[in-house]
Amino acid sequence: MPRERVASVSEIPEGEVRVVLCSSGRSLAVSNVEGELFAIDNVCTHDDGPLGEGRLRGGRVICPRHGAAFDARTGRALTLPAVRGVSAYDVTVDGEDVLVDCEAAS
Repeated sequence: MPRERVASVSEIPEGEVRVVLCSSGRSLAVSNVEGELFAIDNVCTHDDGPLGEGRLRGGRVICPRHGAAFDARTGRALTLPAVRGVSAYDVTVDGEDVLVDCEAAS
């Protein structure tokens, strides 16, 4: 499936994470780490918390429910209480458009 537009670059400021939706209904957490955008699943593997509503600290997405940390680039679980990572998705920027391959997890 081709990449799809999920946001504008200006909607995801540096140092922030935002929730975006793919046309399939898949919810992703898109992070801006030092000007580079990354997308991971928006569901904490500990208790289904909304990762995109959490904080971004040093390239880590912190779940707002219990503080589990995930690598914004790879989706790897970094701290308890999460022990399983989430999927990561390829992101590209075309002008002001943030494009994500919403089907192919890496």
